[in-house]
Amino acid sequence: MKRTLRVMAAATIVAGIALVPATSASAHGSKPGSFPTTITLPVGFRPEGITTGPGAVAYLGSLADGSIYRVDLATGKGRTISAGGGPTAPSVGLKSDQRGLLYVAGGSGGNGRVVDARTGAVKQTYQFTTATPTFVNDVVLTPDAAWFTDSRRAVLYKVPIRHGRPAATFETLTVTGMPIDPTVNNANGIARTPDGRALLVVQSNPGALWRIDPRTGAATKLDIPVESLVNGDGLLLDGRKLYVVQNRLNRITVIALNRSGTVGTVTGTITDPGFDVPTTVARFGDRLYLPNARFGIPAPETATFTVVAVRR
Repeated sequence: MKRTLRVMAAATIVAGIALVPATSASAHGSKPGSFPTTITLPVGFRPEGITTGPGAVAYLGSLADGSIYRVDLATGKGRTISAGGGPTAPSVGLKSDQRGLLYVAGGSGGNGRVVDARTGAVKQTYQFTTATPTFVNDVVLTPDAAWFTDSRRAVLYKVPIRHGRPAATFETLTVTGMPIDPTVNNANGIARTPDGRALLVVQSNPGALWRIDPRTGAATKLDIPVESLVNGDGLLLDGRKLYVVQNRLNRITVIALNRSGTVGTVTGTITDPGFDVPTTVARFGDRLYLPNARFGIPAPETATFTVVAVRR
């Protein structure tokens, strides 16, 4: 598989991200270098979100019907573990924890849910809003909460996590300082700063990164003079390296951050011939895995969709 890395001029930024470290491949006796680099999903699946682990597995959510698909990264084989609720109840961004739970963003349904990754059973549901427009897009896990973005509203939704278990209730945090256009996608991917003290959100339109104080909701825009992050979608932080997926541009922009996430540089981009509007990104071993959403294709209900792996 061809991988292109383009080194770019330094760019000063403000704010940052952090993520729970990926599970080690060697700890499970697996060798990611021999894993397939293209994984075929069910016809018409329409993937959007992806998460990996524990172990050499990935979970993907379907925009078509909200189902969740589990893939063995070593073989590329998979199965549906949770049936969806139909086209009005999509599964968008999702994250897995070490207890075998999946936190799933519910898109236009204005909701989220927690799913048992082993059985597919829904453990908790949250109706974050009944207002329109809404699009609950992505989620990040912190030690004490799951945070969900809404691409059409200036809010974040917080599900408290106590002793590893999600609460039955949620909180809504109003975000200030980040202009919202409810007719387009705004807040999208979300992550933590490296020091864990704040949240980072990418705004797809017009293309910007924002640092958000989880106590007050105050947002501060990152300064990236080298290149806009238009069409920014999924975020992933590996150490102090931030990967920003730019879906319709078929690339990942790479940003190096300081520990506090207040200063960083754009160090390059990753592209691949297999990219076909990738949306989100997850890591396993030395690879990044991205689902191809293929937005805009005719007859997506009969189309083939894939996950592409590239070296990080």
